[in-house]
Amino acid sequence: MKVVAIIQARMGSTRLPGKVMMPIGDKSMLARVVSRVRRALTVNETVVATSTKPQDDPIVEECEALNVACFRGSEEDVLDRYYQCARQCGADVIVRITADCPMIDAGIIDLAVTTFFQRKADYASNGLQRTFPRGLDTEVLSFDALKRTWEEAKLDFQRAHVTPYIHRNPKTFHLEPILAGTDTSQFRWTVDTQEDLKLVRTLYARFGNSDAFSWMDALMLMKIDPNLAKINQHVEQKPMQAG
Repeated sequence: MKVVAIIQARMGSTRLPGKVMMPIGDKSMLARVVSRVRRALTVNETVVATSTKPQDDPIVEECEALNVACFRGSEEDVLDRYYQCARQCGADVIVRITADCPMIDAGIIDLAVTTFFQRKADYASNGLQRTFPRGLDTEVLSFDALKRTWEEAKLDFQRAHVTPYIHRNPKTFHLEPILAGTDTSQFRWTVDTQEDLKLVRTLYARFGNSDAFSWMDALMLMKIDPNLAKINQHVEQKPMQAG
């Protein structure tokens, strides 16, 4: 069974344009995500999926520099981009990661993939019931589930966000939530705004701008220094239907 991590990335963010190429220490956000995903022991291949738009050419160039495969597809229909990428890669199982999550954790990826296989799931994720900090979001789904979703999902937000159709059809798909031992979902480690970026850069700086630290290391730091959470605690997550 070939497990492929597909990292979706584009320059056209509405709230923070170009964020995936913004520096965190001496590396781009995308480079940080790729580096952290590559540490997952359960992943056989890592691919960055971006759009065919010229504005995303810097992402392709960065992938070449990072020696990571890059697939180009639809900008708006991200579901189609994922499906075509997975089909081209010959993926049996897909790990969905977004490039605005520079705190993504290899241990959580391995937990998600292991849970997916052990429970014989169609889809496993720590986002079904949120108990981890936002920004550690990891989704694992079978190629068959992705193909069926690609064929049946019709609404724009279902196409833009890849997996909402699966979430809303628990009688059709076997869904497995992945829960943390303690609920720490109040913390926000994804990057949508300048405040989010400031927090992530601060956390990386505390670890000497190495990306080898784990999410538990970062969590301990957040608990030791409550001022860190205040940096972006006012930021609200953009509704999924907003695209």
